Amino acid sequence: MVAEGFLYSREHEWVKAEEGRATIGISHFAQGALGDIIYVAPPVLGRCLLQGEEITEVESTKAVSPVYAPVGGKIIVVNEGLKDNPELINKDPYGQGWIVVVEMTNPEEVNALMTAEAYALFLKDG
Repeated sequence: MVAEGFLYSREHEWVKAEEGRATIGISHFAQGALGDIIYVAPPVLGRCLLQGEEITEVESTKAVSPVYAPVGGKIIVVNEGLKDNPELINKDPYGQGWIVVVEMTNPEEVNALMTAEAYALFLKDG
């Protein structure tokens, strides 16, 4: 399932960009490939990220996987709910399973991301 209204990176992160801010999480495809998520390393509030830089790591019963910043910016909100309930990423990757909100340093970076339609084709061809 590829949710509409989001932008996607080749590393399977999603972005919901609004008013210079980007909410970031991992796609339904990514959470499915990882399996049951058991831990999310807490991202550092206030940290400035460059596009492509690692935000955090997600640990599942299968692997530990980095989560990359699809856009650069300062982390202004961290999903504290993942601390006690990392499985929210499996249950609701586009809702309660979001990971961080960043204040984008360059909102134009979203133009390099894929639409839902393009991401669905990327998954199909991959």
